[in-house]
Amino acid sequence: MIKKILFVTFLIFFINTSHCCANNYEQIDLKTAIDIANKNNLDIKASKFNVDIAKNEIKISNRLQNPSIVTTWNFGDAGKGNPNQIGLAETIELFKRAPRKRLAQTNYNLTQENYEYQKFDLKMDVAEAYIKLVVAKSVLQKYEHQQKFLEELLKISNLNNKEKNRLDLDTIEARIALNQIITEVNKAKTNAKTARISFNRVINAQDTNYDSLDTNLSKENGITGINIPETSAKLPPFKSIEDSAIQNRYDIRIAKNQIELAKKKLTVVVRQKVPDIEIAAGYGYQTIGLADDNKHKSGAFLGANLVNIPVLYSYRPEIKNAQMEIEKANLEYISTVNKAKKSVEIAYEDFITAQLNLDSYNDKILKDSEELFALFEQKYKVENVDFATLAAVEESYQDLVVGYSEALSDYYTSWIKFLREINSEDFSFDKKENI
Repeated sequence: MIKKILFVTFLIFFINTSHCCANNYEQIDLKTAIDIANKNNLDIKASKFNVDIAKNEIKISNRLQNPSIVTTWNFGDAGKGNPNQIGLAETIELFKRAPRKRLAQTNYNLTQENYEYQKFDLKMDVAEAYIKLVVAKSVLQKYEHQQKFLEELLKISNLNNKEKNRLDLDTIEARIALNQIITEVNKAKTNAKTARISFNRVINAQDTNYDSLDTNLSKENGITGINIPETSAKLPPFKSIEDSAIQNRYDIRIAKNQIELAKKKLTVVVRQKVPDIEIAAGYGYQTIGLADDNKHKSGAFLGANLVNIPVLYSYRPEIKNAQMEIEKANLEYISTVNKAKKSVEIAYEDFITAQLNLDSYNDKILKDSEELFALFEQKYKVENVDFATLAAVEESYQDLVVGYSEALSDYYTSWIKFLREINSEDFSFDKKENI
């Protein structure tokens, strides 16, 4: 019996401790979340290494060939009258180093673009996760407020029951409504927890669990770190946005660099057909035993060779592959541009739709609904209206509030999607060149 008591006590302590630790979150704003994500993301770190490696490849591509030591030693009768030699030989590449360096430079530019693209994409991922977390917390607050209201109504009904000394229909309906909203609160809590976990996963939280500094999504408060336009603001014509986006999108710039890279590779391969020159120079001498006149002779030698002559192998397969790489890169560029145009158009239309939907939940509708609900609540307290009518009005009002939160969420989310598609962290409605 004592063991069971100790076990139950330990279990309760463990559950309470776990619950306490699980709720120990550090609140951060969006900018801090992005900084943490950049610091912790392993893919970003790996891409930074790729940039440094590509930078070193430029130096490698511009290298000179190391020299070789060359010697000639003659023995016996074959050596009589012939000098021994020792010196250095250097291979000089013709028309190869410059194309190789340009190829490495283009590859560096491509690697840098990929790195910047990953960082930008991560920022957008963090922003989306942050917004979803704030929305989930905001919806939870709405349902918890509704729960408190129904609990208050149930207390009023219980007081009325005591005075009347009977259980009336209002109390039963209040209990049912309260139990229903409790299930919604539990769902909202689960959604908030899931959104918080997803947020920490995106920023790759390690030793610390984080929560959003913003707790309630509203048109007045907004979200810290996100400059979102007013619903009355009008986007520029789609064509101007499309043209600017096509110029600025990372994936299109990367696809264009792929074409340049393929062209540079072709040049490098073609230049392999050009022979190289090998120059040798050094010290030459004849010993007394090998000299015709039995005298030691000293001198020097200078030689030149033409090496790597494309006679047996002319690099045709490599050239053919390089040409096909150019054709492939061109096709991929056209495909990337076509897909980008459609993606930008979809994001453009989604944001405009989100603007229209949010306008339907304007301040007047919310204010009138709130005043109407407050009026019914006051009448219920003085028993001028039955609970069923009040509950219907309350449910309608809460649906409107939750619907407004969802519309506001769509507005923020579609804005982030729009920024993602035009590849811009900010957008100016006044200056199209800032797209």
